[in-house]
This record gives sequence, C-alpha cells and structure tokens, in this order.
Amino acid sequence: MIFGCGQPSSFCRQVRAAGVAALFAWLIAGCGHKQPVAYIPPPPPPLAAPPAPYPPAAGAKPGAGLSADEEFVATHAPIFTQFGRASWYGPPYHHRVGADGQVYDENRVSAAHRTLPMGSLIRVTNVRTGQSAIMHVTDRGPFVQGRILDLSLAAAKEVGVWRPGVAEVRIDVYSTPKPIDAGGRWCVQIGAFSRAKAALRLQSELERKYRTANVIEFHGPTGYWVRIRPQNGNRQMAVAIAHRLRPSEGDAWLVRLD
Repeated sequence: MIFGCGQPSSFCRQVRAAGVAALFAWLIAGCGHKQPVAYIPPPPPPLAAPPAPYPPAAGAKPGAGLSADEEFVATHAPIFTQFGRASWYGPPYHHRVGADGQVYDENRVSAAHRTLPMGSLIRVTNVRTGQSAIMHVTDRGPFVQGRILDLSLAAAKEVGVWRPGVAEVRIDVYSTPKPIDAGGRWCVQIGAFSRAKAALRLQSELERKYRTANVIEFHGPTGYWVRIRPQNGNRQMAVAIAHRLRPSEGDAWLVRLD
C-alpha cells in the first residue's frame, strides 16, 4: 500500500483509492480461477400421457335408451386411434352435396376425414376438455396443413371445438364398411386455386405427365381443384404421385374416394 507520495493530497487520495481497488481485485482473483458457468435451463416437464382407451358406458345394455351407434361404441373396443388437430366447417358447404353423395347439413353431427372409409363410425374426444361425440365420416377434408378432421357445426359444439375453432382431438374408429389399410379408391387432390385458369393449366401439365391417370379440374366452395386419379384408383400409385408432385401453387393431398 502507498501511504505517502509527495504529491498534493487530492492526488494521493486518488492513488490510495486505485491501490485499494487493485488489492481488492487481486484478492478476488487469488480465490481461484473458476470460469463462469453457463446457465442450463431445466428440461421441460413431461408431456401428459394420452387418455386411456374408453371403457364401456356405465350400465350400458342393448336397448337401454342408446342409439345403435352408441350401443356399438359402448360394447366394442376401437380398431384404430388417431391424434391430431380438428377444426369445423359450415358455410359455404351447408346444403351442398358432400363426398358421400348426400346434402351436407351443418346441424347434423358428422365429420370429414381424408382417408378413413366413407361411413366409418368414430368417436371424437377433445383431449383438453374431455368432451366427445359419436358420428360417421360423411365427407372428405380438411384440406388444411396440420389438421386431420373437420367437424360439422353440430359436432363441433358437442366436442368443444366450435368456439376455439381448432382443438387437439382423439379419433377412435369403431367400425368401417371397408378395410382401412387395404383396397379402396384413391386419388391426389391439388388446390385450392383462386383462378380457374391456373387449375386448367396444371391439369394440362399433369395429363401429359400421367397419361394413364384420370385428371380432372372442378370448382369447389373454396376455389378450383385438380384431382389425379391413378388407374383403378390404386393406392400405391396415388402415394407415389403425391410424393413426386411439386405443384407451383396449392397443396397436394392423398384422398380416399370410397
């Protein structure tokens, strides 16, 4: 330490202060040479386990006030389960003919799915709220990335999807009129295009590329679409086409027609 410096007192005070600071820094450094430790945040909490399979309805017996569909679901186990995001659809589809050939009624409990056989009996459950409803697949869709199911307005209200618009759901399939993984009539659907000219141009290009496939352009409620149906509606060929497609606009979807 420096007690006398032969300079004016103010200067000496500055020297002493600098000496004290240097000593303090030296003492800290002398305590070790530990490097700063990076903060590693703790791992996120584990995801909640998916709900267990549905048990039979309590006291459910044939003819105990249940519909035929409710009775079947209450007495059978699901044959297939799928998790994903569901939305709902109404206008402009209300009172239009759906993929099953019937007029779509948004006030009837039903659903649209891209690949389940038409008429499949399913139970849809809101993963967050537990609300559920039993219904049949009567239409095709949704044609939106990240979604696996479209509910009618009535179904969306029962499942708790109507107000939020989109929700995580569990789809339990109880019966299908045709096998899920075998057979079927398949196609690749591309769109939607805002202009018919764009759809027609793509149709012309695809007709030259896939000469053995049936390529059509059609107008739907949300725009113009192009559909490629391989010979005999073969699923493997449809999957191969979907993987190779790189349309300039619109998205390509693998769709079951039956």
